[in-house]
Amino acid sequence: MSTVDYAKIGLKVGLEIHQQLDVGSKLFCNCPPELFKEETSETTFLRRLRPTQSELGQVDPSVFFESQKGVKILYEAPSSCTCLVDMDEEPPHLMNQEALKVVLTAALMMNMQPVDEVHVMRKIIIDGSSTTGFQRTSIIALNGWIKVGEKTIPMQAVSLEEDAARKTGVEDEGRIIRYRIDRLGIPLIEVTTAPVMYSPLEAQHVALAIGKILRDTGKVMRGLGVIRQDLNVSIINGTLVEIKGVQALELISTVIEYEVQRQLGLLSVKEELCRRGVTIEALKEDFVEITDIFRESRAKVIRKAIDKNQRVLAVKLLGFAGLLGKELMPNFRVGSEFSDRAKFWGRVGGIFHTDEMPNYGITPEEVIAVRKAVNAMENDGVVFVADSVENTRDALKAVVTRAKELLIGVPAETRTAKDDGTTRYMRPRPGASRMYPETDIPVQAITEEIIKKVLTDMPEPAEKKLLRIVEQYLLNEKLAKQILDSEWTKLFEETVKDTDVAASTVAAFLTETLKALKRDGIAVEKVNEPQIKALFTAVGSGVLTKEALADVFSWLTKNEDKTVQDAITALGLKMLTEKDLEHIIDRIINMNKATIENNGKGALGILMGVVMKEVRGKANPELVNKILKQKL
Repeated sequence: MSTVDYAKIGLKVGLEIHQQLDVGSKLFCNCPPELFKEETSETTFLRRLRPTQSELGQVDPSVFFESQKGVKILYEAPSSCTCLVDMDEEPPHLMNQEALKVVLTAALMMNMQPVDEVHVMRKIIIDGSSTTGFQRTSIIALNGWIKVGEKTIPMQAVSLEEDAARKTGVEDEGRIIRYRIDRLGIPLIEVTTAPVMYSPLEAQHVALAIGKILRDTGKVMRGLGVIRQDLNVSIINGTLVEIKGVQALELISTVIEYEVQRQLGLLSVKEELCRRGVTIEALKEDFVEITDIFRESRAKVIRKAIDKNQRVLAVKLLGFAGLLGKELMPNFRVGSEFSDRAKFWGRVGGIFHTDEMPNYGITPEEVIAVRKAVNAMENDGVVFVADSVENTRDALKAVVTRAKELLIGVPAETRTAKDDGTTRYMRPRPGASRMYPETDIPVQAITEEIIKKVLTDMPEPAEKKLLRIVEQYLLNEKLAKQILDSEWTKLFEETVKDTDVAASTVAAFLTETLKALKRDGIAVEKVNEPQIKALFTAVGSGVLTKEALADVFSWLTKNEDKTVQDAITALGLKMLTEKDLEHIIDRIINMNKATIENNGKGALGILMGVVMKEVRGKANPELVNKILKQKL
C-alpha cells in the first residue's frame, strides 16, 4: 500500500471517537458503570425488537436490515449493575451532570461552542444492543478545532450518549442472541471530526491527539473495549463507507489502507465487467436447483445439508469468471463480499463459487455438471448455496444484488473492523429516518453558571503539565513526554504518590516496558489499574523486585482473577532474606576463588552477574552488591 498516491485517488477520512467516561453512575440511572464478571446472571428476559416508522412514515434502511434477521434477544441483567431503567421497565432519570461537565470540558479544550440547550434524541437501533430499540444521544457542542502538527483539524460536534449492551453469545442456530446489559447506559463521549484527513497515518495521528485530550480530562476509562474509533472513508469514484469498531489506535492506518485497497479493487472489477460487456439487466435471479448433482458428493457441508432434506440452488453470474476470486484485502476476495451478504440476508453459513473450485471435496466433474445445469459459458461465474429453500433463495438474491452493485462501483455501507485491520459487511448505511426526539427527558439549558464552573475546573494545559512533570518527578523530557502521551498519566502520579517507588521506574515501566510487552503479544489491557498499583506497592514494600515487574505483569494477563501475591507465589518470586542471600553468595565465592585471585577488585562485577543470574526477581540488586562487597 506504500505505493498508493493518496492525494491522486482523493482519499478523505473523517473520525468518530467514542470513549467511556469514568463518572460515578450510568447516564440515566444510578447504577455503577462497571461490568459483571461472573459467568451467569440471576435475571434474564426475552424480547424481539421490531422496526418503527418515522414521522414521515419511513423505515430506516439499516433498521429494516436488522429486522429481517428475525432473531430474538435474551438479555442478562445482573442486579449489581443494572436496574429497571436498563430493562426499559422504568423511565430514564435525569442526565448524569458529572458526565455532562466532562463532555463540556473536552469540548472547550477543543475550542468548541456549547449549545444553548441539550436535547436528548433517540437513535433507532434494533440489533439487540439496546433493550429500548434505540440509543439516547445528545449534541453538547459544535464547531471547534484542534492543532495536530501544523494543521488545524475542524471538530464538527461532540455528543454525550449511552453505551450499548455487549453480546455474549448466540443460541438455537442463530435464532437467539444473548446480550448482557451491564454496559448498557454507561456514559460515552463522541467526538466527530470533519473529513479533512488525506492519508492513513494522518488520521491515526489525529485520533491519537483527540485521545490525549480526552485523557487529559482525567475522567475517561481505560482498558479493553472502553474506546472505539469509527472511520468514514471515501476516494474519488468510490463512495462513503463507514467502518465501525476500531479499538486499537495503532490499527487505524492499517484499516484505512485496506479499505482503500478494497475500493480500488472493486473499481477495477467494475471496469473489467464493463469491458466484458456485462450489464445490470443481464444479471438475473434465475435460480436452478442442483441438489441431485451432490447426492453422492464428498463435500461434507453440502452432504450434511442434503441429509437434513435441504436443497442446493445455483445462479449464473454472466461474465464473472475469474473475478470472484480476485483479492481485495488480505484473505478477502470478491467472493467474500458475496458471502457476507448471503450470510446476513439469507441466514446461511456461506456460499460456494466456481472460481474456488474444485475444492472442499467438490470434484471437477461436479463443477462441470453445475456449470452445465445453469448453462454457464466459459466466461461466466456460478454461485451456489446449500440450505433450506427459503434461505438459499434469499442468499442468492443478495448475491445477485451485490453483483449488480459491482457494475455501479463501491456501495455505501457500514462495515465492521476486525483485529487484523480487514473489514466485513455489517449493514446498509443509515438514512435520515433514524433519529427522533426523546420525550421522557426534559430539555436542559447550558447556563453561564455551568460554563463558568467548567472553566474554573479546566485541566492543566499540556505545556505547563510537561514542565511540572519534569520538575516534580525529576524525569528527563523524553520520558516525561512519553508518560504524558500515554494513557497512564493519572495512574503514574497516583502510584508515585502512594508508593515508595522511584518516579523514573514507574514511568519507564508504564511506557517502554508495556510497549515492549505488547509487541511481544502480551494482552496488556487485561491488567487493570488497581493491579498495576498493587505491583508497585509490592516493589515499594520490598516484597517484589523491580526486575520482576514484567514477569508478574505477564502472568496476570493470563490469570485475570488472581492477585499480585498469587503471581509472586506461582512464579516462585518470594524475596530471599539477607541470610538466604549470604548462603548463596558464600557458595558462589567458594566456587569462583580462582576468578577472585586473578581479577582482584574486578571480580566484583563478574560475581555480581553470576549471583543475579540465580536470584534475579527474588533479591534487590543493591543488597546483593552490598553483601558481595563485604564478603570480598
